[in-house]
Amino acid sequence: MMTLYSDPTCPLCHRTRMVIKEKAIATHIQDITTEDWPEEVAAALPYGKSPVLVDRELILFDANIIIAYLEERFLQQPLTPSDPASRAQMRLMLHRIDYDWYSLWEALLGNKRGQMTQARQTIRDDLTVLTPLFESTPFFMSQTPSLLDCSLAPLLWRLPMLNIKLPAKAKAVEDYAERLFARPGFQASLSDSERAMR
Repeated sequence: MMTLYSDPTCPLCHRTRMVIKEKAIATHIQDITTEDWPEEVAAALPYGKSPVLVDRELILFDANIIIAYLEERFLQQPLTPSDPASRAQMRLMLHRIDYDWYSLWEALLGNKRGQMTQARQTIRDDLTVLTPLFESTPFFMSQTPSLLDCSLAPLLWRLPMLNIKLPAKAKAVEDYAERLFARPGFQASLSDSERAMR
């Protein structure tokens, strides 16, 4: 069985766990912090950050690389569109989610002096502007669950913890989030620490 080493509070680890649960992949999930790496895993990591997937002799790091590997290896419950144009659009939006929002994570946690308020405002404003995309389909830009949903769900789950309150006109975002949170795959992906965030 594969093992995923996962920080129980990290949103990128949460994203990876959600993909595993949505695809129903048999995986041992091992909670870990940066000081707890097994010696043989630590030796293969250039950055010492989770998530890390160990599949026999293969050791993968970086959430996006792990997710791409899982999506290509396990064909059940596909989370990427079948046609090239839709896949490209999904990848563009995944890039925006990482570049525009997850890049603000340290600022959102208060680890970058004086940047927390602006980071919160960016997330709030961007989600509000994108509200029509959350209204048009059951899932984000899709009729079926995709990697976009797995990437957005951990961020949306953490909004109260980050003291980000969306305006009333972004109600469609809140409704979308509640639909995601009710999914068995999302519920199964939550660590105990994440359940305590709400």
